[in-house]
Amino acid sequence: MIAQNTARERLKSAAEERVLIFDGAFGTQIQERKLSEADYAGDLNLVADQKGNNDILALTRPDVIKDITRAYLDAGSDLVATNTFSANRISQADYGAEDQVAAINIESGKIARALADEYQAKDGKPRFVAGAIGPTNKTLSLSPDVEDPGFREIDFDGLTAVYNEQAAALVEGGCDFILIETVFDTLNAKAGIMAVKQLEAELGREVPVMISMTLTDLSGRNLSGHTVEAFWYAVRHANPITIGLNCSFGADQLRPHIQSLSGIADTLLMAYPNAGLPNELGEYDEMPETTAGLVKQWAENGQANILGGCCGSSPEHIRAIADAVKGLPARVVPSPVPMMRLAGLEPFTVAA
Repeated sequence: MIAQNTARERLKSAAEERVLIFDGAFGTQIQERKLSEADYAGDLNLVADQKGNNDILALTRPDVIKDITRAYLDAGSDLVATNTFSANRISQADYGAEDQVAAINIESGKIARALADEYQAKDGKPRFVAGAIGPTNKTLSLSPDVEDPGFREIDFDGLTAVYNEQAAALVEGGCDFILIETVFDTLNAKAGIMAVKQLEAELGREVPVMISMTLTDLSGRNLSGHTVEAFWYAVRHANPITIGLNCSFGADQLRPHIQSLSGIADTLLMAYPNAGLPNELGEYDEMPETTAGLVKQWAENGQANILGGCCGSSPEHIRAIADAVKGLPARVVPSPVPMMRLAGLEPFTVAA
């Protein structure tokens, strides 16, 4: 018997009252601090150069992660994510830090949990913590070798085990949900879902998932070729507390895809786009007021329950979004007519 998680119902209840606010990017905020390799490495005595390993800062410079998380909570975030996008065994292998995976995720969870609880105690508004799991740099659906289409760098069970290790540590750190985000490969997302289901069985209690897809072309598909509708039908069985889109091309280009997903997804919808597209230097120029104005349209049209920012966004972007949607009614979760809905690269509906 799997015990229900009260955080699911508390988030749903809060989302019935108003549009909730997610946080923004960690990477660009960390880059602005101009940290040295010594800041990243700390006293862990790892052999490889750690500069750029943002996730490991939870162990070596937790003050930086606390400062950024606090800034997002000050800006109005109801929900904050852990700084663990690459805190998995595959990604940490690039830094020779595989043995630090559990510690990174546990400490990241503790940082976010402590701050969320602190802010909730101040004003009584519920705050939530999402344990962020990125897609890794491996893909289950596509071969990295053009000469061997059947080749895969990792198999489904192997990736599931990687995700399970990370999810278990995030939950131990105090996370309410597991956020499977920036999904470019739908099969990778399914491995993440399987990992969380295994964790639920191990713990004997529910660990709600949040799932967020990223689009890789303007037609509205991810890298594995799935449309937004097909993706939803492929993961709906996981009963996610939220479904949505993040990263991609910025809010302006995501508009039709948010509209499409909002009409079919019978759960909360969370959207956190990039702050526009990067310039030729890889930097994001979109001003907070611009981003806020674009996502406000989604809220005004009743298409989103939770709004935030991805690459290039800052606490200023999140504050502007929070101000823009203040007082707007919450999205009403639709109740689609029951039918058999299947998914290949395109959705397929069998008549009831």
